Amino acid sequence: MLQGKKVLFSGMQATGNLTLGNYLGALKNWVSLSDEYECFYSVVDMHSITVRQDPATLRKRARALLMLYLAAGIDPEKNCIYYQSHVSGHAELAWILNCFTYMGELNRMTQFKDKSAKHADNINAGLFTYPVLMAADILLFQADVVPVGIDQMQHLEITRDIAQRFNNIYGEVFTVPEAYIGKVGAKIMSLQEPTKKMSKSDENPNASIYLMDDADTILRKCKRAVTDSEGAIRYREEQPGVRNLIDIYSACTGKMPEETVGEFEGKGYGVFKEAVGEAVVSVLRPLQEEARRLEKDKAYLDGIIKNNGEKAGYFANKTLRKVQKKVGFPERIR
Repeated sequence: MLQGKKVLFSGMQATGNLTLGNYLGALKNWVSLSDEYECFYSVVDMHSITVRQDPATLRKRARALLMLYLAAGIDPEKNCIYYQSHVSGHAELAWILNCFTYMGELNRMTQFKDKSAKHADNINAGLFTYPVLMAADILLFQADVVPVGIDQMQHLEITRDIAQRFNNIYGEVFTVPEAYIGKVGAKIMSLQEPTKKMSKSDENPNASIYLMDDADTILRKCKRAVTDSEGAIRYREEQPGVRNLIDIYSACTGKMPEETVGEFEGKGYGVFKEAVGEAVVSVLRPLQEEARRLEKDKAYLDGIIKNNGEKAGYFANKTLRKVQKKVGFPERIR
Protein backbone atom coordinates (compact mmCIF):
# COMPACT_ATOMS: atom_id res chain seq x y z
CA MET A 1 0.00 0.00 0.00
CA LEU A 2 1.19 3.51 -0.86
CA GLN A 3 -0.64 6.52 0.57
CA GLY A 4 -3.54 4.27 1.52
CA LYS A 5 -3.95 2.85 -1.98
CA LYS A 6 -3.11 -0.53 -3.45
CA VAL A 7 -0.30 -0.48 -6.01
CA LEU A 8 -0.83 -1.26 -9.70
CA PHE A 9 2.00 -1.87 -12.17
CA SER A 10 1.81 -2.10 -15.93
CA GLY A 11 3.94 -1.31 -18.95
CA MET A 12 4.29 -1.55 -22.70
CA GLN A 13 7.26 -2.39 -24.87
CA ALA A 14 9.06 0.38 -26.72
CA THR A 15 8.93 -1.49 -30.02
CA GLY A 16 6.61 -0.97 -32.95
CA ASN A 17 3.81 1.61 -32.94
CA LEU A 18 0.86 1.44 -30.56
CA THR A 19 -2.36 0.28 -32.18
CA LEU A 20 -6.02 1.06 -31.68
CA GLY A 21 -6.15 -2.29 -29.85
CA ASN A 22 -3.52 -1.12 -27.34
CA TYR A 23 -5.51 2.06 -26.77
CA LEU A 24 -9.03 0.63 -26.45
CA GLY A 25 -7.84 -2.52 -24.66
CA ALA A 26 -5.52 -0.93 -22.11
CA LEU A 27 -4.31 2.65 -22.37
CA LYS A 28 -7.74 4.28 -22.35
CA ASN A 29 -8.65 2.43 -19.15
CA TRP A 30 -5.39 3.32 -17.37
CA VAL A 31 -6.46 6.96 -17.18
CA SER A 32 -9.05 6.49 -14.43
CA LEU A 33 -7.15 3.91 -12.36
CA SER A 34 -5.18 6.52 -10.38
CA ASP A 35 -8.35 7.33 -8.43
CA GLU A 36 -8.29 3.83 -6.95
CA TYR A 37 -4.62 2.76 -7.21
CA GLU A 38 -1.10 4.11 -6.88
CA CYS A 39 -0.05 3.42 -10.47
CA PHE A 40 3.38 2.78 -11.98
CA TYR A 41 3.39 2.78 -15.79
CA SER A 42 6.69 1.81 -17.34
CA VAL A 43 8.07 2.08 -20.85
CA VAL A 44 9.67 -1.37 -20.74
CA ASP A 45 12.63 -0.72 -23.00
CA MET A 46 14.82 -3.36 -21.28
CA HIS A 47 12.43 -6.08 -22.43
CA SER A 48 12.69 -4.73 -25.97
CA ILE A 49 16.31 -5.73 -26.54
CA THR A 50 15.72 -9.50 -26.46
CA VAL A 51 15.21 -8.82 -30.18
CA ARG A 52 17.89 -6.79 -31.98
CA GLN A 53 16.95 -3.11 -32.12
CA ASP A 54 18.37 -0.14 -33.96
CA PRO A 55 19.56 2.07 -31.04
CA ALA A 56 18.36 5.40 -32.46
CA THR A 57 14.97 3.91 -33.36
CA LEU A 58 14.54 2.36 -29.90
CA ARG A 59 15.28 5.69 -28.19
CA LYS A 60 12.84 7.47 -30.48
CA ARG A 61 10.08 4.91 -29.94
CA ALA A 62 10.58 4.89 -26.17
CA ARG A 63 10.07 8.65 -26.05
CA ALA A 64 7.09 8.42 -28.41
CA LEU A 65 5.49 5.76 -26.20
CA LEU A 66 5.95 7.81 -23.03
CA MET A 67 4.46 10.77 -24.90
CA LEU A 68 1.43 8.68 -25.89
CA TYR A 69 0.89 7.70 -22.25
CA LEU A 70 0.60 11.41 -21.51
CA ALA A 71 -1.45 12.22 -24.63
CA ALA A 72 -3.96 9.52 -23.66
CA GLY A 73 -4.60 11.47 -20.46
CA ILE A 74 -2.45 9.71 -17.85
CA ASP A 75 -1.53 12.40 -15.30
CA PRO A 76 2.21 12.34 -14.45
CA GLU A 77 1.47 13.98 -11.09
CA LYS A 78 -0.93 11.22 -10.00
CA ASN A 79 0.89 8.32 -11.73
CA CYS A 80 4.54 7.36 -12.06
CA ILE A 81 5.42 7.22 -15.78
CA TYR A 82 9.03 6.26 -16.37
CA TYR A 83 11.61 4.40 -18.47
CA GLN A 84 12.42 0.92 -17.16
CA SER A 85 16.08 1.36 -18.13
CA HIS A 86 16.35 4.47 -15.91
CA VAL A 87 15.69 2.41 -12.77
CA SER A 88 18.61 0.03 -12.22
CA GLY A 89 16.62 -1.82 -9.57
CA HIS A 90 14.82 -3.73 -12.34
CA ALA A 91 18.05 -5.40 -13.47
CA GLU A 92 19.45 -5.82 -9.94
CA LEU A 93 16.33 -7.51 -8.61
CA ALA A 94 16.02 -9.63 -11.76
CA TRP A 95 19.49 -11.11 -11.10
CA ILE A 96 18.55 -12.04 -7.53
CA LEU A 97 15.23 -13.54 -8.65
CA ASN A 98 17.04 -15.55 -11.35
CA CYS A 99 18.61 -17.43 -8.46
CA PHE A 100 15.15 -18.32 -7.13
CA THR A 101 13.68 -19.42 -10.47
CA TYR A 102 13.99 -22.94 -11.87
CA MET A 103 14.96 -23.86 -15.40
CA GLY A 104 11.94 -26.14 -15.66
CA GLU A 105 9.60 -23.22 -14.94
CA LEU A 106 11.18 -21.10 -17.67
CA ASN A 107 11.14 -24.02 -20.12
CA ARG A 108 7.36 -24.14 -19.79
CA MET A 109 6.85 -20.52 -20.87
CA THR A 110 4.89 -20.56 -24.11
CA GLN A 111 6.04 -17.06 -25.10
CA PHE A 112 9.68 -18.25 -25.10
CA LYS A 113 8.73 -21.08 -27.44
CA ASP A 114 6.79 -18.73 -29.73
CA LYS A 115 9.52 -16.08 -29.89
CA SER A 116 12.26 -18.69 -30.35
CA ALA A 117 10.42 -19.95 -33.42
CA LYS A 118 10.17 -16.41 -34.81
CA HIS A 119 13.79 -15.46 -34.02
CA ALA A 120 15.62 -18.77 -34.47
CA ASP A 121 18.89 -16.94 -35.24
CA ASN A 122 18.83 -15.08 -31.90
CA ILE A 123 17.63 -17.38 -29.09
CA ASN A 124 19.43 -15.52 -26.30
CA ALA A 125 19.48 -15.94 -22.54
CA GLY A 126 17.52 -12.70 -22.12
CA LEU A 127 14.65 -14.17 -24.09
CA PHE A 128 14.73 -17.22 -21.81
CA THR A 129 14.81 -15.22 -18.55
CA TYR A 130 12.36 -12.57 -19.80
CA PRO A 131 9.70 -13.72 -17.27
CA VAL A 132 12.13 -13.14 -14.40
CA LEU A 133 12.68 -9.53 -15.44
CA MET A 134 8.91 -9.19 -15.69
CA ALA A 135 8.62 -10.59 -12.17
CA ALA A 136 11.19 -8.04 -11.00
CA ASP A 137 9.20 -5.24 -12.66
CA ILE A 138 6.12 -6.17 -10.66
CA LEU A 139 7.69 -7.15 -7.32
CA LEU A 140 10.02 -4.13 -7.24
CA PHE A 141 7.06 -1.85 -6.50
CA GLN A 142 5.21 -4.33 -4.28
CA ALA A 143 2.37 -4.30 -6.80
CA ASP A 144 -0.93 -5.63 -5.49
CA VAL A 145 -2.50 -5.88 -8.93
CA VAL A 146 -1.34 -6.21 -12.54
CA PRO A 147 -3.61 -5.79 -15.58
CA VAL A 148 -2.84 -8.80 -17.78
CA GLY A 149 -4.36 -10.38 -20.85
CA ILE A 150 -4.70 -14.11 -21.37
CA ASP A 151 -1.35 -14.21 -23.17
CA GLN A 152 0.47 -12.77 -20.12
CA MET A 153 -1.29 -14.77 -17.40
CA GLN A 154 1.47 -17.38 -17.38
CA HIS A 155 4.02 -14.66 -16.57
CA LEU A 156 1.93 -13.42 -13.65
CA GLU A 157 1.67 -16.98 -12.34
CA ILE A 158 5.45 -17.46 -12.35
CA THR A 159 5.81 -14.04 -10.65
CA ARG A 160 3.52 -15.22 -7.89
CA ASP A 161 5.46 -18.49 -7.58
CA ILE A 162 8.80 -16.66 -7.29
CA ALA A 163 7.41 -14.22 -4.70
CA GLN A 164 5.92 -16.99 -2.58
CA ARG A 165 9.14 -19.05 -2.81
CA PHE A 166 11.22 -16.07 -1.65
CA ASN A 167 8.74 -15.24 1.14
CA ASN A 168 8.77 -18.84 2.37
CA ILE A 169 12.54 -18.60 2.83
CA TYR A 170 12.96 -15.03 4.12
CA GLY A 171 9.58 -13.94 5.49
CA GLU A 172 7.02 -11.53 4.05
CA VAL A 173 9.29 -9.55 1.73
CA PHE A 174 7.16 -9.35 -1.43
CA THR A 175 3.51 -8.58 -1.98
CA VAL A 176 2.11 -11.50 -3.99
CA PRO A 177 0.33 -9.81 -6.92
CA GLU A 178 -3.12 -10.59 -8.24
CA ALA A 179 -4.47 -10.15 -11.75
CA TYR A 180 -6.31 -6.85 -12.07
CA ILE A 181 -10.03 -7.46 -12.24
CA GLY A 182 -11.80 -4.30 -13.19
CA LYS A 183 -13.13 -2.56 -16.24
CA VAL A 184 -12.07 -4.68 -19.18
CA GLY A 185 -11.15 -2.88 -22.37
CA ALA A 186 -12.36 -3.96 -25.76
CA LYS A 187 -10.43 -6.81 -27.36
CA ILE A 188 -9.67 -5.56 -30.84
CA MET A 189 -8.75 -8.04 -33.54
CA SER A 190 -6.75 -7.74 -36.76
CA LEU A 191 -8.60 -6.04 -39.63
CA GLN A 192 -7.17 -8.62 -42.05
CA GLU A 193 -7.22 -11.76 -39.86
CA PRO A 194 -10.07 -11.15 -37.39
CA THR A 195 -9.39 -14.38 -35.49
CA LYS A 196 -6.03 -12.88 -34.34
CA LYS A 197 -5.50 -9.95 -31.98
CA MET A 198 -4.54 -6.61 -33.55
CA SER A 199 -0.76 -6.40 -33.17
CA LYS A 200 1.83 -3.64 -33.49
CA SER A 201 4.23 -6.22 -34.95
CA ASP A 202 1.89 -7.39 -37.74
CA GLU A 203 3.70 -7.38 -41.09
CA ASN A 204 0.52 -6.51 -42.99
CA PRO A 205 0.16 -2.70 -42.81
CA ASN A 206 -3.60 -2.96 -43.37
CA ALA A 207 -4.12 -5.26 -40.38
CA SER A 208 -3.63 -2.65 -37.65
CA ILE A 209 -4.70 0.94 -37.06
CA TYR A 210 -1.86 2.85 -35.43
CA LEU A 211 -2.57 5.65 -32.98
CA MET A 212 -0.84 8.26 -35.11
CA ASP A 213 -2.35 7.16 -38.45
CA ASP A 214 -3.92 10.11 -40.30
CA ALA A 215 -7.63 10.21 -41.07
CA ASP A 216 -7.29 9.09 -44.69
CA THR A 217 -5.19 6.08 -43.67
CA ILE A 218 -7.67 5.05 -40.97
CA LEU A 219 -10.63 5.30 -43.34
CA ARG A 220 -8.78 3.32 -46.02
CA LYS A 221 -7.83 0.54 -43.57
CA CYS A 222 -11.41 0.26 -42.32
CA LYS A 223 -12.76 0.06 -45.90
CA ARG A 224 -10.30 -2.78 -46.62
CA ALA A 225 -11.22 -4.68 -43.45
CA VAL A 226 -12.08 -8.34 -44.01
CA THR A 227 -15.77 -9.16 -43.57
CA ASP A 228 -17.69 -11.99 -45.31
CA SER A 229 -20.23 -12.72 -48.01
CA GLU A 230 -23.30 -12.77 -45.76
CA GLY A 231 -24.00 -9.06 -46.18
CA ALA A 232 -25.71 -8.73 -42.78
CA ILE A 233 -24.36 -6.82 -39.78
CA ARG A 234 -24.73 -9.29 -36.93
CA TYR A 235 -22.75 -9.75 -33.71
CA ARG A 236 -21.86 -13.41 -33.78
CA GLU A 237 -18.77 -15.61 -33.78
CA GLU A 238 -19.55 -16.98 -37.24
CA GLN A 239 -18.81 -13.48 -38.62
CA PRO A 240 -15.53 -12.57 -36.90
CA GLY A 241 -14.69 -9.67 -39.24
CA VAL A 242 -18.07 -7.98 -38.79
CA ARG A 243 -18.03 -8.71 -35.05
CA ASN A 244 -14.63 -7.02 -34.75
CA LEU A 245 -15.86 -3.91 -36.56
CA ILE A 246 -18.89 -3.82 -34.26
CA ASP A 247 -16.56 -4.00 -31.24
CA ILE A 248 -14.43 -1.14 -32.62
CA TYR A 249 -17.45 1.05 -33.38
CA SER A 250 -19.04 0.30 -30.01
CA ALA A 251 -15.83 1.03 -28.08
CA CYS A 252 -15.34 4.32 -29.95
CA THR A 253 -18.94 5.53 -29.54
CA GLY A 254 -19.73 4.13 -26.08
CA LYS A 255 -22.58 2.04 -27.44
CA MET A 256 -23.37 -1.58 -26.70
CA PRO A 257 -22.87 -4.08 -29.57
CA GLU A 258 -26.61 -4.69 -29.83
CA GLU A 259 -27.19 -0.92 -30.22
CA THR A 260 -24.65 -0.84 -33.04
CA VAL A 261 -26.35 -3.79 -34.76
CA GLY A 262 -29.70 -1.97 -34.51
CA GLU A 263 -28.24 1.28 -35.85
CA PHE A 264 -26.93 -0.40 -39.00
CA GLU A 265 -29.73 -2.90 -39.57
CA GLY A 266 -30.46 -3.21 -43.28
CA LYS A 267 -27.37 -1.20 -44.28
CA GLY A 268 -24.48 -2.54 -46.29
CA TYR A 269 -20.91 -3.24 -45.24
CA GLY A 270 -19.63 -0.21 -47.17
CA VAL A 271 -21.75 2.23 -45.14
CA PHE A 272 -20.84 0.46 -41.90
CA LYS A 273 -17.10 0.42 -42.60
CA GLU A 274 -17.12 4.13 -43.36
CA ALA A 275 -18.93 4.84 -40.08
CA VAL A 276 -16.39 2.71 -38.18
CA GLY A 277 -13.53 4.64 -39.76
CA GLU A 278 -15.10 8.01 -38.89
CA ALA A 279 -15.68 6.88 -35.28
CA VAL A 280 -12.02 5.85 -34.95
CA VAL A 281 -10.82 9.16 -36.44
CA SER A 282 -13.01 11.06 -33.97
CA VAL A 283 -11.64 9.15 -30.97
CA LEU A 284 -7.98 9.42 -31.97
CA ARG A 285 -8.00 13.08 -33.09
CA PRO A 286 -7.67 14.62 -29.57
CA LEU A 287 -4.91 12.15 -28.64
CA GLN A 288 -3.00 12.93 -31.85
CA GLU A 289 -3.32 16.68 -31.33
CA GLU A 290 -2.04 16.40 -27.76
CA ALA A 291 0.85 14.15 -28.85
CA ARG A 292 1.92 16.70 -31.44
CA ARG A 293 1.73 19.47 -28.85
CA LEU A 294 3.82 17.48 -26.35
CA GLU A 295 6.39 16.65 -29.00
CA LYS A 296 7.22 20.36 -29.27
CA ASP A 297 7.60 20.82 -25.49
CA LYS A 298 10.96 19.13 -24.90
CA ALA A 299 11.55 20.76 -21.51
CA TYR A 300 8.21 19.55 -20.15
CA LEU A 301 8.79 15.96 -21.34
CA ASP A 302 12.35 15.92 -20.01
CA GLY A 303 11.08 17.16 -16.63
CA ILE A 304 8.57 14.32 -16.41
CA ILE A 305 11.21 11.77 -17.42
CA LYS A 306 13.59 13.06 -14.73
CA ASN A 307 11.08 13.50 -11.89
CA ASN A 308 9.12 10.31 -12.49
CA GLY A 309 12.35 8.33 -12.94
CA GLU A 310 13.57 9.58 -9.56
CA LYS A 311 10.22 8.72 -7.96
CA ALA A 312 10.29 5.20 -9.42
CA GLY A 313 13.91 4.79 -8.29
CA TYR A 314 13.03 5.81 -4.74
CA PHE A 315 10.31 3.19 -4.33
CA ALA A 316 12.34 0.56 -6.19
CA ASN A 317 15.30 1.06 -3.87
CA LYS A 318 13.14 0.55 -0.79
CA THR A 319 12.33 -2.97 -1.97
CA LEU A 320 15.79 -3.66 -3.39
CA ARG A 321 17.66 -2.77 -0.17
CA LYS A 322 15.33 -5.02 1.81
CA VAL A 323 15.89 -7.93 -0.60
CA GLN A 324 19.68 -7.42 -0.65
CA LYS A 325 19.78 -7.52 3.14
CA LYS A 326 17.66 -10.69 3.25
CA VAL A 327 19.94 -12.60 0.86
CA GLY A 328 23.05 -11.55 2.74
CA PHE A 329 24.66 -8.77 0.67
CA PRO A 330 26.89 -6.44 2.75
CA GLU A 331 25.29 -3.18 3.83
CA ARG A 332 26.45 -0.05 2.04
CA ILE A 333 28.47 2.47 4.02
CA ARG A 334 26.69 5.81 3.79
